[in-house]
Amino acid sequence: MNDLFNRYATPFITGLFLVSLISGVALFFHVGQSTFHEMHEILSMVLILPFVLHVWKNWRSVTNYVKRAPMWIALVVSLVISIPFAIPSGEGRSGPPQFALAMAVMNAKIADVAPVFGTDGATLAAKLSEAGLKVTGPGDTLAAVGTASGKPVEAVAAAVLSVTAPVK
Repeated sequence: MNDLFNRYATPFITGLFLVSLISGVALFFHVGQSTFHEMHEILSMVLILPFVLHVWKNWRSVTNYVKRAPMWIALVVSLVISIPFAIPSGEGRSGPPQFALAMAVMNAKIADVAPVFGTDGATLAAKLSEAGLKVTGPGDTLAAVGTASGKPVEAVAAAVLSVTAPVK
């Protein structure tokens, strides 16, 4: 078993690193987001196991590296350049623009959103109320309706689409 780990740890690190590299570059350039996002996340997690096996196999070399300045310099520089990515920018949620658009709609008043769905605020408010959501009027935001109803924004969005869908 030990021979199996020793034989495959480094090749799997190489293969999974290449997958992570290619998918990470694609994500950086916004190419194939739906294809590469889950692949990148999950296979990067899988990469942990061969990495641990590789470190275990090469423990003596690793301890020699840790005794020298280049390893500590590299670790400190890596930490320092990662810190700005971990600090919230204050610009709110980033991500795909369609998510920002959806959140803008959810934070808008029912009266302002209703015309987009071919209705008026009072009618949409009444239909959402009939669908079981707690609506006090067209001045409520869709997010507030979700909060008052104890429902996530996704459920409110689904309700809006359901009550405004054309009858077939």
